Amino acid sequence: MQLMPESLTRAHMESRLHEAESERRALRVVTAHRLQRRAERASQRARRALAMAVMQ
Repeated sequence: MQLMPESLTRAHMESRLHEAESERRALRVVTAHRLQRRAERASQRARRALAMAVMQ
């Protein structure tokens, strides 16, 4: 097997780096959505608890 020219190798590494970066970005978005849903549920619970306390 022939060795790849340096420029080709560099281009390949750069594309792999970009792939990894976009994967990390996607993971951050997913994590942010999950945390947002959890926060929304917690605030609904707190609102419900407050309403119950006020009604008593």
